[in-house]
Amino acid sequence: MATPRYNLARFDFVTIRLAVSCFATGSLTQAARECNLVLPAASRRIRELEDAVGHVLFERHSRGLTPTAAGRIFARHGLVLLQEMDQLVAELTDAGQGVARHVQLCSSTAAINQFLPPLIAQYSALHPHIRLEVEEQVSEQVVVALREGRADMGVLVAGPDVQGLNVVDFRTDDLVLIMPRGHRLEGRTPIAFADTLDEPWISLNAGAAMLAQQLQAAQAAGRVFKLRMQVRSFDAVGHMVASGLGIAALPKQAGLPILRGMKLAWRPLSDAWAHRRLQIAIRADADATLVALRDFFVSTSQNAKADSPTLE
Repeated sequence: MATPRYNLARFDFVTIRLAVSCFATGSLTQAARECNLVLPAASRRIRELEDAVGHVLFERHSRGLTPTAAGRIFARHGLVLLQEMDQLVAELTDAGQGVARHVQLCSSTAAINQFLPPLIAQYSALHPHIRLEVEEQVSEQVVVALREGRADMGVLVAGPDVQGLNVVDFRTDDLVLIMPRGHRLEGRTPIAFADTLDEPWISLNAGAAMLAQQLQAAQAAGRVFKLRMQVRSFDAVGHMVASGLGIAALPKQAGLPILRGMKLAWRPLSDAWAHRRLQIAIRADADATLVALRDFFVSTSQNAKADSPTLE
């Protein structure tokens, strides 16, 4: 089967960015504005791009643009190209400033909120020629990013399948139950998770290790987990609890500023699963720089445990 021949001259990055922006906004006018193009020039670029690829990318109508199947494919791959180009420009800029290596670190919310920032700061001070770039994800997506090569290192809560990855234990954390002050559960300590299942719960989005643990524990107790609302961040969890929408669990150290700032009550959870292991994962073919970074995080973190804050 012959490979289609395209006019690659029409695949310039301005036009690709314009097409991706059309997909995102549904408006040629807005996309043209974002790309610093006048509307007639933007319209001509899209027509010429469609001629070059041999497909109509957008259906035009009075309300704007709707991508066709070909348009969705182009936008998906075009976005990757633009991200790669942005990364190329960033790395070239860094190279001129003495940065020799970029490391993509994908981490769970729990690690970012509790342990990682000071470790990254210490490592960066010792190794200014290595740039650490951090992406926050739920633990399942941390593993996916590693397997797909979008991350060089991952920090996650133990639970997802990490077969084939090189994984070491990093830290531990403890989940505590948080609630508005004066809640009926405030007078009990410690509290078993099964005794909270009459209450509405606030939790994190799908893929979070915490949510998976809660669902499994409710199933093991033969009870329904009354999940009222899912949010993306620990701060959002705290706000929902403070508003009286339900109770929740947060890692103890990450919960410290939230509990104090929002004047929430907390109690320890007695369940074994509430004591969690955080892990660092790299691929089996990771180079010496990544192994050294992992070992730095682990050893430095061990030394810092004694200085961890406590809830009062």
